[in-house]
Amino acid sequence: MKTFTSLFFSLLLSVTASAEPVTVHSLVQRTLATHPELRYYEAQIDVAQGGKTKAGEIKNPDLMTGVGNWRVRDLATNTVSDGPTWAVQLTQTFEWPGRLSLRKAIAQKDIELAQLGIEQFRAALAARVRTISWKMLAAQEKTRATEEVAKRFKSLADVLLQRDPAGAAPRLEARIIQASALTLGSEATLARNELEAARFELNQLLGEKAEHPLELRMENLTLNPPPALEALLADARRKNFDLRARILDVEQQGYAVKLAQNERWPSITVVPYVQRQSNQTRETQVGIGISIPLPLWNRNKGAIDSAKAKEVQAEVMLTAQLRQLERDVASQSSHYRLHVEELVKWPSDTLDGFRKAAAEADEHYRLGALPLSTYTELQRQYIGSVTAVLTSQLGAVDARLQLEQLTGTKLAQ
Repeated sequence: MKTFTSLFFSLLLSVTASAEPVTVHSLVQRTLATHPELRYYEAQIDVAQGGKTKAGEIKNPDLMTGVGNWRVRDLATNTVSDGPTWAVQLTQTFEWPGRLSLRKAIAQKDIELAQLGIEQFRAALAARVRTISWKMLAAQEKTRATEEVAKRFKSLADVLLQRDPAGAAPRLEARIIQASALTLGSEATLARNELEAARFELNQLLGEKAEHPLELRMENLTLNPPPALEALLADARRKNFDLRARILDVEQQGYAVKLAQNERWPSITVVPYVQRQSNQTRETQVGIGISIPLPLWNRNKGAIDSAKAKEVQAEVMLTAQLRQLERDVASQSSHYRLHVEELVKWPSDTLDGFRKAAAEADEHYRLGALPLSTYTELQRQYIGSVTAVLTSQLGAVDARLQLEQLTGTKLAQ
């Protein structure tokens, strides 16, 4: 185990004086609390819950009533009786047993998918904030280092050119130093651009204006070697968001097949009714009717075959997703392990040692005790070492975050 705070970002300076430094953790918490896109996923859960409510609803009964005149004639068309009549009929359709529960089971899977969606989005959003935050911290360090060396070269070039050096060698050395100052100034500009780009994206994730002042405060970062691959694969098979979504899809398609098979059998319609007529006598008829379609020609075969084919597709996609997941976990675990192994080789004071050596070289060169080639090489190696360490560190951070996304777990620090 090795803590790399002092190794990577021990020399961070303030970039925006008006902004109070904040931690990466606080940015994550703030983003998860305020990001507007979260409302979309929350609303999606409400949509799915509404779908389940509708799936469990029983059809409303139909009420039919009517009034008329009851007229009775004999065969000679003579009036036998005449009087008013009315009728009331109630029609209620009942689904075949088990059909509503299957529809509710399918709708429940939609709810679980929606809940999984917001869980996955929150995890991805937190990982994105952490990635951009560490990129911003790295850009701050790189900007500080390049500006420090660029100013050193520029200051030295100004002094040498003001002296109007005699001879070709001193004059050419001054031009070399001046050219190095210009080159490093360009590199510092690129580093500042990276810093501003990271700040703009973080502000966008936070819902702030792009130009909102934002400064990050360094926090301890411990990079441990990853767990054994088998343990990571076991976690990924249980907790990976995409794999869990595929499993839910397979389960939902299984219910869809059962529902299509259930729909081979017709719904039953019950019709209780009352009819009354009044003429010379008063007659009341009360009864109940039942309507059942006969499943002779339509056995819902097309829907059943289609549902079974979709179930097969879902199972194939689940298998393909599992294979892709195993490859991704193995790849990111290897990347993370290699970066950590490389970082462990470096002493914790590597960057601080290069910084001090670069400052010492500047002092000795001004005193004439150091040749230009050594001076320039030390300054360049200082910048190169900062870039190399930051690249390895960011690679490890990115691989670790990717691994946490794939396995659905937080790796031990």
